[in-house]
Amino acid sequence: MNGAGFSNELSAEMRALLLRVEEELGPLPDPTLLPPEEGRAQSERSNQRNNVNLPPLARTRNIIVAANTELGSQDCRMRVLVPHDAGAGAVLFVHGGGFAFCSPETHERCARVLANETALPVLVPDYRLAPEHPFPAGLHDVVACLRAAFAATAEAGVSTGPLIIAGDSAGANLALAAVMHEERAGRSLPSGMLLFYGAFGADFTTESYGQFAEGPGLTRGKMQRYWNWYCADEDARRNPLVAPLHADDPILRALPPLYLLAAGVDPLLSDTLLFADRLKAVGRNDPLTVLPGVTHGFLQNTNELAAAREALVAAGEAARGMIRGS
Repeated sequence: MNGAGFSNELSAEMRALLLRVEEELGPLPDPTLLPPEEGRAQSERSNQRNNVNLPPLARTRNIIVAANTELGSQDCRMRVLVPHDAGAGAVLFVHGGGFAFCSPETHERCARVLANETALPVLVPDYRLAPEHPFPAGLHDVVACLRAAFAATAEAGVSTGPLIIAGDSAGANLALAAVMHEERAGRSLPSGMLLFYGAFGADFTTESYGQFAEGPGLTRGKMQRYWNWYCADEDARRNPLVAPLHADDPILRALPPLYLLAAGVDPLLSDTLLFADRLKAVGRNDPLTVLPGVTHGFLQNTNELAAAREALVAAGEAARGMIRGS
């Protein structure tokens, strides 16, 4: 991995959006320095501006995935977004938010766009959040929802077919960890994975953490606090189900096809680049896209950023290729 090409330069579109958001919302406190419930409330409010002009769908609903005592999951609400002319199968989309914030509602526009671009229903789990529910609570909820997606119950209104798992940021971590969990358990794996600017490790000395330590947007300090909430034990962070960069080679070889997307101005950029290097080292050839000039979380801005819409068009194409190859 060569970080010499990292650039702090924002695209004109991204710069204009950040200025517009600052004018609209004003200065906001760092949510990771607030009590968790207050931080979540602020995150929900600030994300409302991203969830306007929602793309139309055939239907939406909420279902409950029942607790699995053997697995360790609890009852988990799952948002079901079904596009017009949906094909068989589904995308399980795990929202980000530092393992601690956000919800299916904060990510609904992004998930709707993904549903339309993949022509598949998108299922968004409302998994338990840290710090009240640290590792492995949220992961176990996601695994339970992955199994429910394979079951394609009539309640969800989803036809049995190929399954793609996707996630952004901490959600990409949980999506990848859920597949590794099921791989270990010898259970069915999805046809492919879409991983957007994932938090794959807890090494805060990487090149991108150094380059973008103070943002814009996500900072090293915020990520350190998120990780402390999710898994405070630094030794436990060597568990690949916590930090997938620690997965051994056989696990990486056995993963289904992946599509990796990273933001060019992001403390987590190195996480994706390092993970891509690990995949190449075991003989894989998973596609990687790094979009210059955009910040962490840019896919939340499909209403205003052409780059976000174009990125999800590419992700939809990648998902269809995975399904054709399954």
